Amino acid sequence: MRLSSIPAAEPVAQLIERLNKLPGIGPKSAQRLTYYLLRAPAEEVKALAEALLAIKEKISLCSVCFNTTDSDLCLICRNEERDHTEICVVEEPSDILPLERTKKYKGLYHVLHGVISPTEGIGPDDLKIKQLLSRLQNGSVTEVILATNPNPEGETTAMYLQQLISPLGIRITRLARGLPYGGELEYADDVTLSRALEGRQEI
Repeated sequence: MRLSSIPAAEPVAQLIERLNKLPGIGPKSAQRLTYYLLRAPAEEVKALAEALLAIKEKISLCSVCFNTTDSDLCLICRNEERDHTEICVVEEPSDILPLERTKKYKGLYHVLHGVISPTEGIGPDDLKIKQLLSRLQNGSVTEVILATNPNPEGETTAMYLQQLISPLGIRITRLARGLPYGGELEYADDVTLSRALEGRQEI
């Protein structure tokens, strides 16, 4: 959507255009959100603006697992009650939230920040793979769960990680096929994810 094509005051048109650039927000949704914010109390809009600024100014990556955090370690890594013998490998920080909602997994995570995708010029060195291997060197981890998405890029990444981790003698499992091929972890329902975690298979 181009600013010049929106018959509205410039601030309104600019916000519609910005919202339209967000994933999953089409032109109509962008317009609805803009006019909702226009009618909302000033305090509510200000709080939203402050929250948006805060995630850019205060959020960084955990120094261990590369999840998002507002301190050196994320909440999961600094939780001593978590099982430190298991690491679940995911593509993005957003994949952790649905897995946590299942309340079935009590171990740690490692975020790759992407997948191997030659067509997009993304190789192993562009991901947090070296950092994962470094975490596996001290012998405390007994299982690595590969929870990359069930699509071609996710499968390629999982196979690559399996080849690197297998010589270390660590058990490697993959989420069970409760997840539909081509689907994404972030959008899976809690029951499906719970069954995928419980039925994970050694690879």
